[in-house]
Amino acid sequence: MRIFGKVRHRPSASWRQATDRAFTLIGDGRYEDAGALLTRAADLEPWLSESWFNLALLHKFRHDWEQARAAGLRAVALLDRETGAPDWWNVGIAATALQDWPLARRAWQAYGLHVPGHAQTAAAAGEPSGMHLGSAAVRLSPEGEAEVVWGRRIDPARMEIQSIPLPSSGRRWGEVVLHDGVPHGERTTAAGPSYPVFDEIELWAPSPVPTWVVLLEAASEADRDALERLAADAGFAAEDWSSSVRLLCRACSESAMPADEGDGSVHLDPHDHSSPGHPGPLGHMTAGGPGELWVPERECGLAAPSALVRGLLDGWVADSPDTREWRDLEEVC
Repeated sequence: MRIFGKVRHRPSASWRQATDRAFTLIGDGRYEDAGALLTRAADLEPWLSESWFNLALLHKFRHDWEQARAAGLRAVALLDRETGAPDWWNVGIAATALQDWPLARRAWQAYGLHVPGHAQTAAAAGEPSGMHLGSAAVRLSPEGEAEVVWGRRIDPARMEIQSIPLPSSGRRWGEVVLHDGVPHGERTTAAGPSYPVFDEIELWAPSPVPTWVVLLEAASEADRDALERLAADAGFAAEDWSSSVRLLCRACSESAMPADEGDGSVHLDPHDHSSPGHPGPLGHMTAGGPGELWVPERECGLAAPSALVRGLLDGWVADSPDTREWRDLEEVC
């Protein structure tokens, strides 16, 4: 096959050595040194789409989106297949980071995804919408404490956080994060569906809604559920961290793990480092199976404006003052 007058051929030994060494350096976090080697590889084999794909990948790791877009476009110009190439996915991520919506739409369509709207309409120049990608999970701070939370996929590269992250993540309910395209793990459900876990790349849109932590005295699960419904009805969120959070080792987090569906079941995973029955960020697995005792003290995360949060809690207590109480409200993120 001839591309731009050149014969497509296998990369040279020098190209392979430079590329292999570059990815070893990337694994060590030495992006500058890796960049020099990948630039040399592109100079050696400028007709290979892989040369530019690798550079686009490096720039994505560095969050240098202008360079990632430029290298990605050179990579897709050299492709010899119509759809499904990961080169287009990297272009889509870079375009989304830059809010280059016409290019993002083009990238997702070239990858083989359906994007509502037509190129001739004004709407096609805006953000991709209506793709109906459903729910998924995202791993916040994948190189740090790596908290996995639930979210709603807006498009192939963005997710709106619908859980209330722990304060250590630095993220809030309602924020939109840019995420990578290859899942690292999945969460399975008893009903059968499984959901991919994507790694966060960076914050795309912040949320103005602060995160609070509060200690509840809830006599029953129904009392706890009432607060979650009350917050949702107000357009915000409450989450019982005492039962919704598990501490997992990295190997388990990146594998297929059963999701906590709030069914009262206890997952006996040998790599779960939580402490059953003890609320708090270091131990959130509370036994809730048949015959198990409900623990009234709950550590709860709340996502609500400061002008509303105390009113929500007071309203919750007022609906059943004999079975509900709150204390120690603190803004944490």
